[in-house]
Amino acid sequence: MYPTFFDVLTTRADARARAAEQAGAVLFVTVLTAIAAQITIPLPFTPVPFTFQPMVVLVGAAALGSRLGMMSQILYLAIGLAGAPVFAASPALPQGVARLLGPTGGYLMSYPFAAFVAGYLAERGFDRRYLSFLLAMLSGLAVVFAGGVAWLALLLRSVGAALTAGFLPFVLADLAKLIVAASVMPALWRITGRTFPKI
Repeated sequence: MYPTFFDVLTTRADARARAAEQAGAVLFVTVLTAIAAQITIPLPFTPVPFTFQPMVVLVGAAALGSRLGMMSQILYLAIGLAGAPVFAASPALPQGVARLLGPTGGYLMSYPFAAFVAGYLAERGFDRRYLSFLLAMLSGLAVVFAGGVAWLALLLRSVGAALTAGFLPFVLADLAKLIVAASVMPALWRITGRTFPKI
């Protein structure tokens, strides 16, 4: 298992200092996720808005690793469930628990699992090269779409309708975002001058 980018940046041996750094990093990615949720583009033909959250979730998790990446998204959901305005704006649903019961609930609930997958692959060196990191991010995105479409299928009682509302309008745009974002972690690793592992 390879060190994550966060591991490389934080080398303190003191347990308390290390725990504080981990908490700060988790909170930082949580805040970035909440900010990304506010950059939304409502689409008239689907109740699911276009956001930049998946990209932030996956890149953040790759930097933190599986455990901390997952924790950042659990914290994000917990803050949202408490009623803080961290979820994407919606004219139909209020912030809080009701949001998880709505059409975007499956996507939101999938974030911790998608973060774990992206972080897990990063811990195995997938974030060091462009193509392997793109694969890691695609794996995480697949988890997001699986959760989101499955939840929509339950609400709409139709897999076809769920794919039409929650997958087809977004897949190309999300792939384009990942193609761009996949350069982030390899670039950061080059800046550190660390040796790239062979995968």
